[in-house]
Amino acid sequence: MKIHLSSVSVDDQEKALRFYTDVLGFVKKTDVPLGVDRWLTVVSPEDPDGTELLLEPDGHPAVKPFKAALVKDGIPATAFAVDDVPAEFNRLRELGVRFTQEPLEMGPVTTAVLDDTCGNLIQIVHGG
Repeated sequence: MKIHLSSVSVDDQEKALRFYTDVLGFVKKTDVPLGVDRWLTVVSPEDPDGTELLLEPDGHPAVKPFKAALVKDGIPATAFAVDDVPAEFNRLRELGVRFTQEPLEMGPVTTAVLDDTCGNLIQIVHGG
């Protein structure tokens, strides 16, 4: 068994698609209209047949309060692996990405946390 799909709840699918592709560097995999929303997934260009990330609309009444509580407490919604956290931090900061945690070394792991502009904090991580 392996993970096929994960999701992050977003407040605007089109804005999320732009951020996750143009800024973070993922590529669109699936885009299927479902009424006013879409089944919209992105993947890593390094693993186009790997785990898909669903950019899921946050319209359910429980989602926005949950997301707000996570952000308030500084808890990331998910984490993405990178080869070099400080280099990725610098690249993203130059693109205007706001970080809530600068690169932090914790033993064999280095992390940083960014705001995805769609209501979530996202951790980037290397090591472990």
